[in-house]
Amino acid sequence: MRSTRATAAVERLNARSTDVRYSMVRTAEELFYLTQNAGFEAPIRLSEALELDDFVKFVNAYGPQKPKRISKLDVAFEKQLQKKD
Repeated sequence: MRSTRATAAVERLNARSTDVRYSMVRTAEELFYLTQNAGFEAPIRLSEALELDDFVKFVNAYGPQKPKRISKLDVAFEKQLQKKD
């Protein structure tokens, strides 16, 4: 399926967002756009119709971002770099 990557991107966005739910719509022209669920009202359209790759990039950049994990070794390395400057 072509839309598997798009569906996974929307699922990741929903996991990052706690209070808002998002969905994707696939058009007959094989384009995708992002919508925000609005309860009993019509969904709110958040993007224009995009190709698959552009849609996945848009969804990955949209909404809150997951903080990057940093290990103890990364922190120690950063301290060493700062000492040399």
